[in-house]
Amino acid sequence: MTSEEIIHLDRRNLWHPFTPNSLWLDPSFTPISIASGEGPWLISTDGKRYLDGNSSIWTNLHGHRHPKINQAIRHQLDQIAHSSFLGLTHEPAVRLAEELLRYVQPAREETPGLRRVFFSDDGSTAMEAGLKMILQSFAQSGQNQRTQFLSPDGAYHGDTVGAMSLGHRDSFHRHFRPVLFPTKKVMAPSCYRCPYNRAKPENADARSYRKCNFECATLAEESIHQAGDRLAAWVLEPRVQGAAGMVMHPHGYAARTSAAARKVGARVLFDEVLTGFGRIGSPLACHAENTLPDVLALAKGLTGGYLPLAATLATEEIFQSFGGDPSRTFFHGHSYTANPLGCAAASASLDLLQSPSEIIQQKRLIQNLTTLATSFWTHRHVGDVRQEGAILAIELVADRTSRSPFSSEKRVGARVCQTAREFGLITRPVGDVLVLLPPYCTHPDELEKMVSALHQAIARELGP
Repeated sequence: MTSEEIIHLDRRNLWHPFTPNSLWLDPSFTPISIASGEGPWLISTDGKRYLDGNSSIWTNLHGHRHPKINQAIRHQLDQIAHSSFLGLTHEPAVRLAEELLRYVQPAREETPGLRRVFFSDDGSTAMEAGLKMILQSFAQSGQNQRTQFLSPDGAYHGDTVGAMSLGHRDSFHRHFRPVLFPTKKVMAPSCYRCPYNRAKPENADARSYRKCNFECATLAEESIHQAGDRLAAWVLEPRVQGAAGMVMHPHGYAARTSAAARKVGARVLFDEVLTGFGRIGSPLACHAENTLPDVLALAKGLTGGYLPLAATLATEEIFQSFGGDPSRTFFHGHSYTANPLGCAAASASLDLLQSPSEIIQQKRLIQNLTTLATSFWTHRHVGDVRQEGAILAIELVADRTSRSPFSSEKRVGARVCQTAREFGLITRPVGDVLVLLPPYCTHPDELEKMVSALHQAIARELGP
């Protein structure tokens, strides 16, 4: 099919996620039809090449068509593509679970921690499984009163009913309030817009020059203490709240708040759907914070961006609370749980993540991104530039001195990213926060092209 034929049939038959219908169906708007990929590049049906600046919605770690992952999938395809995981097992799942547990906690044989892996399909289902594990475990352990969940404002954990309930993204979920269960929130640990931060704006990540008494952590600790024995879990996207606008936490926040939750006997549930698998520079964000949760949700990069697969890791204590009477069974699952093709891809991806050459390449990417990030301060409408590892966020504002945001109706971030396509870059903003989240295989000259494309797009839309 030609690009025009694909777009015509798409507009006639399809419905796209997180995409305004008014924009997609506007005749003046020309969608891009992707035909293939190569490393950090996406190639359209009409042959144009674009750099994948958001790793295909934060999933692709090693680039498109990586030979090692391709080979692993082909090998598994010659065996079997899928079989039920209800009462059956298979080698790819067994192997991946062992590798995941070792990746998450290398010394797990000597210390207590995450010991069990439950496979599902995506980030939402991983979180859904986690919250249900926690609730049922407490109920079966004689603590039926522990039904409350607490998380930071702006949290996003997916779009299933339970995952929506854990989050606080009103713009996404307000229409579904009647079916959501109540949860509580604390202020988001966002240094750039924190009311307790007394520092005046500087040309640096707001976390690096903040003037406060870490009130965000103190307030969270107080809310956790007030919830007491009613609290089931403290739920957190450690270090980076993605859909909240790439809100990057002051270091130590996850560790302090998790310790507070454990003091009142609650579980700690970490959503590392975005931050897992090296995105922030360490294997997981919880490693950087030196604290492991009781339940950990992983997805997105798990298969290197190839196939839908997620994992919820839990402690042995939680797992054992489901033993004994068959009525204690965890009645939760998915038709494609532990899909062998996905497990094979994930094992190959984990091998790559731990390869010395890949580790060097990833560190080089992060260093280059850090150097290039400083150039965004030349734009007067850039209010904050923040980075965690291979995640870069550039927040656009109407006025830098006052930190005043643009009116949401102007859709400034979306306009800049749309214009960036003209300069060969595909990425998506979160509101007016521009995001660069490149695959680890991105070479220095390709990274420079990504940054240059964003510079040109900002200048086109907001002036030099």
